[in-house]
Order: sequence, then structure tokens, then C-alpha cells
Amino acid sequence: MGKIKVTKAPIEGLYVIEPTVFGDNRGYFVETYNQQDMHEAGLDMVFVQDNQSMSTKGVLRGLHFQKQHPQGKLVRAIRGEVFDVAVDLRQGSATYGQWYGVTLSAENKKQFYISEGFAHGFLVLSDEAEFCYKVTDFYQPGDEGGLAWNDPEIGIEWPKLKGEYQGSADSVGYTVDGVPLNLSDKDKKWLGLKDTFKFD
Repeated sequence: MGKIKVTKAPIEGLYVIEPTVFGDNRGYFVETYNQQDMHEAGLDMVFVQDNQSMSTKGVLRGLHFQKQHPQGKLVRAIRGEVFDVAVDLRQGSATYGQWYGVTLSAENKKQFYISEGFAHGFLVLSDEAEFCYKVTDFYQPGDEGGLAWNDPEIGIEWPKLKGEYQGSADSVGYTVDGVPLNLSDKDKKWLGLKDTFKFD
């Protein structure tokens, strides 16, 4: 391995990636992606697009997935702090419906690689956060699906979040450090795992 450390998460298909930081009194330098290091870790994904978003404290984006054109995502926070989550949606997987989360921040410089077949979302814990991610397929309008971020069957433990489940994905009554939870109208309407996926 080179300058990037790749650690497998407890759920197959998820990886925490930590770059080596070279710093001195002038600042720092870091490789945020190295194809050779990824290949040595068994990751042969090819990225086709980079995205960036900015969000304020209490914003929760997710849980999102693409139905017919699933995307692998390499995500990181370049400013602020987020709690990033992936949920296994691979039918037949031993960990189907299970979640794994990692705190990503400008300070820890960790990245999270989420393979195809997972739902993804994140909660902003700092006053503001800028979030960058590389994806393995292009976004297809009309192909997006989603899950309720607070589905009790999945049971994600979002840090700093307070509130009681009221039977839907609505954000009413939830706060993060006293700031009201902020969801898009679309994310308030997603259903839980059982209602979203009904297998024969």
C-alpha cells in the first residue's frame, strides 16, 4: 500500500479510507485518491463524476439510492463534520437492511467508500459542512429511490439527534444540538424498508 489506508467496514462492500497527511508549519498536503492504492486494496471502481454540496447544521440528506443505475460513492467532508451512513439493500445479502456509519470531517480527513447496492445519507453536525463525492455512474433523473431516515427496522443511531419516532419520516419534533432537523420535502415522504421493498 502507498499513502492511502483502506479498512474494510463490518459490512462487505463498505470501506473507510484514511489518507496520509504531510504537514508542517506552512500547512499540509494529502492525496485524496490514488488509483494504485485502491487497486492494491481490491477496489477497481472507475469514477465518472464529482459532486459537491454545502449544508447547514441539522440538515439530513437521505437515505437515497438509484434503482436501475446504482452508484458507488467515495465521500468526504472538506469543511465541517457530518455523520455518513450506508444501508445494505442487496437482496440476498447476509447483512441486508443493516447500516454502518462513520463521522467524516475536515479535521479527520476520513473518506467512506460505499459500493453499489446501498442507500446513502448524511447528517450535518457542524454549523456548516461542505461534502464532496465521486460516483461510478451518472445520476439518472427519475431513477432515484429513498428510505425513511428514521425507519425503526433499520435503527440508525444518528449522533446528537433528539426526538421521538412518530410513524413517518417527517422531521417535526427532531433537533440536532437544539437546531430543528432539516429535511427536503421529498425526504420527508420516503417509506421504511418493508414498504419500499416487497420481495416474492
